[in-house]
Amino acid sequence: MGKLVVTEFISLDGVIEDPGGAEGFKHAGWTLEFQTGEAFGTFKFGELMASDAQLLGRVTYEGFAKAWPTMDGTGEFGEKMNSMPKYVVSSTLTDPTWENTTVLSGDLTSEVNALKDRYEGDILVAGSARLVQGLLERDLVDELRLMVFPVVLGSGKRLFGELGDKLRLSRADTLELGDGVIVLTYVR
Repeated sequence: MGKLVVTEFISLDGVIEDPGGAEGFKHAGWTLEFQTGEAFGTFKFGELMASDAQLLGRVTYEGFAKAWPTMDGTGEFGEKMNSMPKYVVSSTLTDPTWENTTVLSGDLTSEVNALKDRYEGDILVAGSARLVQGLLERDLVDELRLMVFPVVLGSGKRLFGELGDKLRLSRADTLELGDGVIVLTYVR
């Protein structure tokens, strides 16, 4: 049985919006101000290689689908991103163009549980604020990896919305990646 792993670039004040600078957000590209070094690349590579599939919200999917198929020189990382199964949760997307993409429009709990049953490795969720909030609300997240950048943005989409009940997690790991960036890994 696979596990659902949420991985997020996040500011100290909980903002996850537009870390790479493709969406036109006021603080677009805020992660690019930090020198994370080789350790960061190694961490992200390992994370992707341990994954059997990706689960994405529509907005994140559209950003990834626009960028990844055209990236040259990304080697094994790019090959995996483009070839692995991708599932996008959407009620509006009907004709995905990125290779190996399936649209999920049914009950979120049923769809995610079916993915967990289908795959042995991780099902990776990146970005996708609204989707992640829904996954947390339904207690479907098995692991939460927060790449915390030492910056307070003051505005933007935040990872944590209101939950119907508190969600208690246990810290599984802490890793420093350089320039003050740390990865906090929590499990339920």
